[in-house]
Amino acid sequence: MAFKITPEAKTLFDALIQAGIEAKLEHWDGHKHIDIFIPSAKLYVEVDGLPHLLSAKQIASDFLRDHYSDDEGFNTLRIPNVVVKENLGGVVRAILKIVEGTGSPATSKGL
Repeated sequence: MAFKITPEAKTLFDALIQAGIEAKLEHWDGHKHIDIFIPSAKLYVEVDGLPHLLSAKQIASDFLRDHYSDDEGFNTLRIPNVVVKENLGGVVRAILKIVEGTGSPATSKGL
């Protein structure tokens, strides 16, 4: 089965690259496909549509999928498509602070 990236995930990826963040698009972690992977911060970014926010079954499935990453020290950030559309700059700035280790309350990469 081919993995299809959403336009919002591609837009965010392009903006992250433009901001100087080293990221990979469409990463396979051995359990699941990740929209955007930022290795230096051990961060997975998932850009999600409404079913990920409105369906209890999907939310529960996402919890399980995200916990595969916990054991390996990775954090998963889920961002709704609409937030990428409406506030791309704010999302990029927030992720940049995490990558740089200046986000609060955690102050180190890989949280």
